[in-house]
Amino acid sequence: MRTLIDGGTFFEGPRWHDGRWWVSDFFRHTVLSFDADGRDERQEASVPGQPSGLGWAPDGSLLVVSMLDHRLLRRAGSALQEVADLSAYAGGPCNDMVVDASGRAWIGNFGFDLWGGGEPSTASLLRVDPDGTAAIAATDLAFPNGSVVTPDGCTLIVGETGGARYSAFSIQPDGSLTDRRTWAELPGVAPDGCALDAEGRIWSADAYGGRCVLVQEGGRILEEVRAPEGLNVFACMLGGPDGTTLLMCCAPDSDAKKRASTREALLVATEVAVGRAGLP
Repeated sequence: MRTLIDGGTFFEGPRWHDGRWWVSDFFRHTVLSFDADGRDERQEASVPGQPSGLGWAPDGSLLVVSMLDHRLLRRAGSALQEVADLSAYAGGPCNDMVVDASGRAWIGNFGFDLWGGGEPSTASLLRVDPDGTAAIAATDLAFPNGSVVTPDGCTLIVGETGGARYSAFSIQPDGSLTDRRTWAELPGVAPDGCALDAEGRIWSADAYGGRCVLVQEGGRILEEVRAPEGLNVFACMLGGPDGTTLLMCCAPDSDAKKRASTREALLVATEVAVGRAGLP
């Protein structure tokens, strides 16, 4: 395992795109990118409302979830423009996102005011179409978080951090979700950011377990990679030149007050046997 980047506040939404790693840093309100070895760092966007999920539209433009003001933004030149306002649908801060090949953005939200001590509640998964139309795609999810789309574009798998499971849906041509089913029950695991591999398994950050786990459909855990001592893992992604680098977003905890005033977050990487597939 090697450290690529240190000195962050809280890293989330890691992606491999166009030969570079991309990541949001919550409390520096910035989206960063850097090369496969952690060099050539660039600030790609400044997001006052706190960036989280990242993706790309079919035309190649960067899409960013702005958490606290419940917006989906698009980078146009050096500026960010609003694609959709999700305030009417989000029960808490918006978080991770996957953008499918048609340009539809699937976005989770907390469902309640986690950082303010709110009472836990279920949430809706939201869909934003390429024309900016926003809608509720699925309801009664326990903190919908990291999500993946299978290579054929037909299945969306959503991690429920508060439900210790992954739920799967069939994506219809019109963007509606059907055939809801449990993809994996994971007692004791808090699924966070995740990545799909070429054998149809999911690498899942276990937000409170200090590890990433490799999960197959049905819930069997095949492998685990531990975080550095004293850290938890809040997101992960497969990428690198061969697609076999597992990048992990690590921090001591997810306490917003502590993380905003410190620079203890790391991006660490290790190599795995099977490469990335699907989206993100």
